[in-house]
Amino acid sequence: MAKSWATYGVDLHLEPTGTGVRRGLTDALREAVRTGRLAPGTRLPSSRTLAADLGIARNTVADAYADLVAEGWLTARQGSGTRVAMGAPPTPSRQWGSTVVPPTAPAPRSHQRDRPAYNLVPGTPDLTTFPRAEWLKAARRALTAAPHQALDYGDPRGRPELRSALAGYLARARGVRADPERILVCAGISHGLRILGAVLRGRGGSGVAVESYGLDVHWDLLADAGLRTAPLPFDELGTDPRELSDEAAVLLTPAHQFPMGGTLHRDRRAVVVDWARRTGGVVIEDDYDGEFRYDRQPVGALQGLDPDHVVYAGTASKSLAPGLRLAWLVLPPSLLAEAVRAKGGADSCGVLDQLTLAEFIVSGAYDRHVRAARLRYRRRRDALVAELARRAPQVRATGIAAGLHLVLRLPPGTEPAVLRAAAWHGLALHELHRYQHPDATVERRDALVVGYGTPPDHAWSGALDALCASLHS
Repeated sequence: MAKSWATYGVDLHLEPTGTGVRRGLTDALREAVRTGRLAPGTRLPSSRTLAADLGIARNTVADAYADLVAEGWLTARQGSGTRVAMGAPPTPSRQWGSTVVPPTAPAPRSHQRDRPAYNLVPGTPDLTTFPRAEWLKAARRALTAAPHQALDYGDPRGRPELRSALAGYLARARGVRADPERILVCAGISHGLRILGAVLRGRGGSGVAVESYGLDVHWDLLADAGLRTAPLPFDELGTDPRELSDEAAVLLTPAHQFPMGGTLHRDRRAVVVDWARRTGGVVIEDDYDGEFRYDRQPVGALQGLDPDHVVYAGTASKSLAPGLRLAWLVLPPSLLAEAVRAKGGADSCGVLDQLTLAEFIVSGAYDRHVRAARLRYRRRRDALVAELARRAPQVRATGIAAGLHLVLRLPPGTEPAVLRAAAWHGLALHELHRYQHPDATVERRDALVVGYGTPPDHAWSGALDALCASLHS
């Protein structure tokens, strides 16, 4: 009997089998409910609709429904149609690896994860403040104005509307010298690093210099491309690039080092640019939270010193939300064609979100949102620093001039006890060592990386109390 997708209420895919039309349909419906493919409460197509889709008599469908109602699998009520019974027999057991676990049994201990009450892990903004109403307005305007051709596969660099909007914004707000033709839209910074890794490896590169502190996911992405990562020295002035030699590239966070929080000294910025010009190496500038500087004028992008040797990488993950999966690379002319080929023959980022972000920027909504977020996060930072000074004077907060996190220097030997206390208080917290490159020669320090941007407003005071309590344990 032919397959069918009914169109009333839900799309219903059935494959009746066995002898007899009525029995085959009854068995197929029963199996769909038993396996959980039709959830309790699901409304089924009318007997007329399902019969038309399956090419069988309406009475046959009505009889099959009646049989399953009598067995307790379905319910039928005048005016509300036929539905899967709420008390239908349970779905089959879930499987953990090769072990079958009944659905009513607790998960094995290794799969149980107590969700912390408070989260101070860095890397995520306060997602409850995403500007939903303004975003929807921008999406409506963008979609209304978009040409039909915009919904095609598109330029692999991304929509021209977004590249043009980004070029203007980055030049104005970050000092980036950006030509829309040299901007490549990516699905997040990780996607951008995959593209750059493929380009560098394709050029015969074997190593990339990185900072002693950073994100292991970035190092892993470069390693997946066949590139060895070597950490640069780190001191009180931050990353020291004077040991750069024959690496294919260097990956830096110069405006706000992650996670230490400092700014790359101007003399060292000059050293990096001189190295790139002398050797032909590539500087990859990750400007992950460049909009959030509180205590002085924003630090301009390193890319402004030499657009021909620096790749500027920016993202909407901190300013808006990581779930948008929108980032961008401003590429030197010498890398553009290779990067476009590495990304693929068509745009792989969602067109509607690109158009919306372009409208969001051009309309001024992005600037308004960033200014409001900057004020909100600064107030949190100020409250955190003040509360620590009052309740935990034994710790020292550093890297506080910008961003959505800071580093707390702890008295030597106290880090394990603080982390245990944090877990007891239901507080998710990361130690600084987690962000240290395994080959870095820096001295291990007792310190915490505190992401104060993550908690929603209603949880902020509780998270702050739990942090101070943990530091006193």
